[in-house]
Amino acid sequence: MNASMEIQFPGGRKVNSDYKGFTIKTDQSKEDGGDHTASTPSDLFFAAVGACMGLYALDFCKRRKIDPGQLKISVEVQSHDKTRLVEKMIYNIDLAPEFPQKYTSALIRAMKLCYLKKHFEYPPQFEFVTHQK
Repeated sequence: MNASMEIQFPGGRKVNSDYKGFTIKTDQSKEDGGDHTASTPSDLFFAAVGACMGLYALDFCKRRKIDPGQLKISVEVQSHDKTRLVEKMIYNIDLAPEFPQKYTSALIRAMKLCYLKKHFEYPPQFEFVTHQK
């Protein structure tokens, strides 16, 4: 499967990405020279990982006819003080008392199958090609 995206610069520190029929808008905080009208690309990146894990948890529950309302997932993102690179993402999964305990470890295994998480294990190659016009 191949896909392409187009990046646009609508002004200020805003950067948009057109991908698969959607425009994903980003901006920077006011402290970083932006207008704070949208999430930063890095915030969207880590939010997407969280949403991906959430989707795998949702699908796990639906396949077993478990109400996904029995789950509450929050993610703690820990960054290095100097580099500001994310070092750890801690997924706190609150289970309702009626959530079947026998599925707890299987739920976590399912979440670990997240398509985006696999990209950390098998990172893509980045290639840059310039075209002078």
